[in-house]
Amino acid sequence: MRDTTDSTTRTRRPTTAAPILLVAIAAVLAPMTLLPGHLTHAFSPPPPPTISGYRGNTVGNEITRRRRLTTPQQLRYNNYGTAPFLMSSVACSEGKIKVSRDTSSSSSSSQQQQFTMHHRIFRPMSLSSRQAAPILVLHGGPSVPSDYLYPLVDHIPYRSIVFYDQLGCGRSDEPADRDMYSIDLALDDLELVIKKLNLRRFHLYGQSFGGILAYEYLKRVAERADTEEAYECLSVVLSSTPTSVALVETEANRLVALLKDEDNDESTLLERFRRRHQCQTDEMPKPLSDAYAHAGTVFRGTAVISDYVATPPSTDALRMPSAMIMRGEADFVSEECASAWKKELFNHNFVREKVLKGCSHHGLLENGVEYGELVDSFFAEYD
Repeated sequence: MRDTTDSTTRTRRPTTAAPILLVAIAAVLAPMTLLPGHLTHAFSPPPPPTISGYRGNTVGNEITRRRRLTTPQQLRYNNYGTAPFLMSSVACSEGKIKVSRDTSSSSSSSQQQQFTMHHRIFRPMSLSSRQAAPILVLHGGPSVPSDYLYPLVDHIPYRSIVFYDQLGCGRSDEPADRDMYSIDLALDDLELVIKKLNLRRFHLYGQSFGGILAYEYLKRVAERADTEEAYECLSVVLSSTPTSVALVETEANRLVALLKDEDNDESTLLERFRRRHQCQTDEMPKPLSDAYAHAGTVFRGTAVISDYVATPPSTDALRMPSAMIMRGEADFVSEECASAWKKELFNHNFVREKVLKGCSHHGLLENGVEYGELVDSFFAEYD
């Protein structure tokens, strides 16, 4: 039953202090190298070839949709394998949304260049449901596409779930100019996705770096203080999202040092870190390896968000949505990295914390049943 005390109309309240997230270290982390001062991936996979239906396939309409029934045999990732995690037929639609970037120099007149971002909606017929609002999913990285989060569809029944690959990775375009990327620009893109898909009422889910985007979006909306906001986020889940990039790098290096104390064999260090603190499975799960295989290379790694630290909204901001903060008990996003979300950042006390036993950074891929039940039941409280 919905907590009416928690779900009152958003009103202006004072805030508290601050912190942030990470994601670079992997909202999905693949094998990575820990270097003094920052975390980087051990490899930067080359961009995928430009093929029809994948990155670079520009469409004429701002949004195109192809709805169909999808089976495990039919849902293919444009030449990189069949999704093994969809256990039943699920209706699915997908398309492209155009985003613009200013390509002019400071001395010339404004010039806009358009790029496309790919989106995929599971159970699109339920997109405007009043009983079970859709979930808008924000992947991590930066620039590690949505593939590793698709198993949410298996573990959260009935709801529409909206995924999109942020600019620079996956099936979306990847501009070569580094100036085409920033957290603020990613927030502009997020607002465009919400508008173009007409998500009037929705829940927001962000994993790792995606949690940073989720928080910053909610803070932006709250600080606009528009009581007539056309699009309403009902609640938010931040999963394995740190409050500061510098803090999570320090924590990851501490964990690596402990692994070296156990066994100083450098040749096994990265794999031992993965199995202890990233994803506690014998092998890298296919959704995760698929995401890494199609990660971007321009806006990637903690270096591009190294100075990020989450700060609370202004004191005259509207009340932010209720939140749940999730992480694994062995997550490199440790309690120290995530505690400030509840203590300092959200401008209310309705922030729940959940630590998943036997999990690390990718609880969805380690214990999908429990993970999905937690996320779905939390969102159900605020439908």
